Amino acid sequence: MAFRNVTDVRTAPIAALGLVGGFLTARETGIRPLGGVVLAAAGAYAGRTWLAKSGPAGTAALSALYLGSFGASHPLAKKIGAWPSVFTAAAVSAGAAYLVADRG
Repeated sequence: MAFRNVTDVRTAPIAALGLVGGFLTARETGIRPLGGVVLAAAGAYAGRTWLAKSGPAGTAALSALYLGSFGASHPLAKKIGAWPSVFTAAAVSAGAAYLVADRG
């Protein structure tokens, strides 16, 4: 299996998929660390493109936002519910990935 050229990858959907897929995996299997594996795998795959397109500073910012969105989704879920919280975190991360790395 070959990965796509690093500069051809659109990372916004990968960031969203990592958050939604990680949550869904943890919820359906009951194994929270397995959801973390999905989250980490998507983040690592997107991160290689972030590094190539936006450099170390952009990668650090997008990674912090990706992980921060994941963390913020937990207290947000207590206010608006689990799925709306996950979708909000995914939208924020995907939007930032698009603006910083995917646009253009």
